[in-house]
Amino acid sequence: MKITFNRQQICNAVSPLMSAVSGKSTLTAADGILIEAKFPDICTLTTFDLEKGIRLTVNAKVEEEGSYIINAHKFNQTIRVMDGEEIALTVDDKLCATFESGRSSHKTGSLKAQDFPEIPRLTSEKGFVVNQSVLKNMLSKVAYAMGINDPRPMLNGCYIRTIKDTLSLVTCDTFKLAVCSCKTKFDSIEGEESDKNTDFSFIVPVKSVNELIKLLSDDEEKKATVYMSHKNIVIDLDGIVFFSRLITGDYLDYERVIIKNHKIFVQTDKQRLLSALERAALITEERIVGSVRSNVKLEICKNILKVSAVSSSGSIYDEVEIEHTGEDLSISFNNRFLMDSVKACSAEKIRIALSSKFTSVNIEPAQKDEDNEELFMLLPVRTKD
Repeated sequence: MKITFNRQQICNAVSPLMSAVSGKSTLTAADGILIEAKFPDICTLTTFDLEKGIRLTVNAKVEEEGSYIINAHKFNQTIRVMDGEEIALTVDDKLCATFESGRSSHKTGSLKAQDFPEIPRLTSEKGFVVNQSVLKNMLSKVAYAMGINDPRPMLNGCYIRTIKDTLSLVTCDTFKLAVCSCKTKFDSIEGEESDKNTDFSFIVPVKSVNELIKLLSDDEEKKATVYMSHKNIVIDLDGIVFFSRLITGDYLDYERVIIKNHKIFVQTDKQRLLSALERAALITEERIVGSVRSNVKLEICKNILKVSAVSSSGSIYDEVEIEHTGEDLSISFNNRFLMDSVKACSAEKIRIALSSKFTSVNIEPAQKDEDNEELFMLLPVRTKD
């Protein structure tokens, strides 16, 4: 195999590929980039860590076709330190890969393409097309509540459901739950608007969700084509193909755990509350040897929300103006969890619904929007007082 890359183009292409490099796999090939060079001047690059993968195509001068695997980190480091506008890559029959640029050259080993992990089929008749910006915005809202290493596998990811013209995303890690729904237009994978074959539900693993958010565009004109299979999902992002395994099993019956008959309601400015919680974080997140991380205490007293925290290093107190209906209440939370839940809500004015110091609270926009629904649930921390 012998190919020549534009150095800047190949550097830009390798950056997203690195997010799907294992680095910890016992399978050496999973630590590499699969390079497939074909006439006329097409080079396809693939990385796959056995859970998620990325494939893209770059322009290159192909003098000799071939397919080989080169360690991704060595490949990335080498192309970034080489001089010159072009880099020539040659792999001989002894699996010796040689990088050449100007008067510089570097040699490293490679593997045969057959050793690369088997990737899922990258096209399917099942799927839909959605705006990248819509999907990215919704994933960004709910990602904070995904489980990590939870004993229930289905919680270690994001549940995505499409029904006709509604996209719904749900995440839960036992302490936090986030639900977002959005009215949006789905197209069939053939490109025509369709009400058929757009009803799907699947669970994408947490690591795949985090990488997908980085790849999705904010451009409202760009589309994401989502292909479905029983065990995998493939998303074509206008030149970059992202694929991931899915978590099998039924998701949590989240509607059943959401309390819908709260008696106490607090309405306030989101940014003012966040500012108070960030000041409380000076106490709740201070790391002192031998100390226990403290929680934030909220006291609802008429039209004032008192925010306080105490630790071995000091204390903090703040007040936030609120609109309040129902009884007064004192309740405590993990401050970081509370901040994440408030930040996720996109509205400027938020409503917090409560019942008691022991039951979960709902955080949602103060003004309802039929086309965009958000609800963020959080469990309080039990305290002695």
